[in-house]
Amino acid sequence: MKNFLIITNYYKDAEARLTNRIKEYIENKGGFCSVFFSNGETPGEAAPHKENIPADTQGVLVLGGDGTLIRAAAALVKSRLPLIGVNLGTLGYLCELEEKDVFEAVDKLMKDDYMVEERMMLGGYGIKNGEILSADIALNDVVIHRTGALSVVNLIVYVNGEYLNTFRADGIIISTPTGSTGYNMSAGGPIVDPKAQMMLITPINDHNLSSKSIVISADEEVTVELGKRRSQKDEMVEVSFDGDSKVRLEVGDRFVVRRAEDTAKICKLSSESFLEILRRKMSAYT
Repeated sequence: MKNFLIITNYYKDAEARLTNRIKEYIENKGGFCSVFFSNGETPGEAAPHKENIPADTQGVLVLGGDGTLIRAAAALVKSRLPLIGVNLGTLGYLCELEEKDVFEAVDKLMKDDYMVEERMMLGGYGIKNGEILSADIALNDVVIHRTGALSVVNLIVYVNGEYLNTFRADGIIISTPTGSTGYNMSAGGPIVDPKAQMMLITPINDHNLSSKSIVISADEEVTVELGKRRSQKDEMVEVSFDGDSKVRLEVGDRFVVRRAEDTAKICKLSSESFLEILRRKMSAYT
C-alpha cells in the first residue's frame, strides 16, 4: 500500500499537526497522500465524494475516534477501500491504533504487512402506508427510539414475519457484532466478536424486569412496528443509523432491518486477539 487517503476529524486534530506529520512521512517514503477534513458528525461530511478520491488510492487512515471511523466506513462503502482508525478520542474499541503507534503502522501498511477483516453492515428502510421510506446502512447499529415526552413506546418486533415480542421501552437497538461494544453494550447487551455473523436485538430501558437481549442469525429479517399505547395514537419514534437520525415513524409504521449486501473493510495490523483487545480496553476504562 503506497497511496493513502487521510480522513481527519478536525475537532480532534484542529491544527492538523498530526495529519501533516503523517502526510509528510508517507511522501518521504515514496508514497502519495491526499487529505480530507471531516467534522466527525455530519454524514455528508464524513468522507470525500467518490469522484474526489484519487483513483489509485489503496487505503484510508481515519484520525479521530470510533464515530469518525464508523461514518467514514458507511460513506466509503462502495469504494471497497480498507480503513484503519487512529484513536484521538477517549475509549475506542474500533480504532486499532493510538497516536503513538501511527508511524510504525504506516511502515507496516507500506510493506503490505496487514490483514483485512470484512465486517457485516445493516441495511434498513421504513414503510408508511405501503410506501418505502428512505433507506440507509450502518456499521454499528440501527436504533429506533422515542422522541418528545419522557414516556415509553410500544415496539412490536417480528423476525422473518413471525411475531417475537412487544417491548414497552424507550427504544430498541439492532446491532452488528462490530456495534456490540457501542450503544448495545451500554444498554446491557452482550459483547460479540466483531468477525461474527449475527444480529443483536437489545431493548432500551424496557419496562420489564426479565427483558433480555436476543441474538439471531445474520440472515434473518427484523421488522419493528410502532404500536398504539394511547388512544390519541400520537406517539412518534426516530430511526438512527450509527447515531444519525434519518426517519420518523408514527403509529402503524414499520421499519425493516436486514444484513446489508455491502461490508466494511477494516485493516488489522496486530495479531492481538479480540479478547486481548477487549481486556486491554476495558482495563483502561476502569
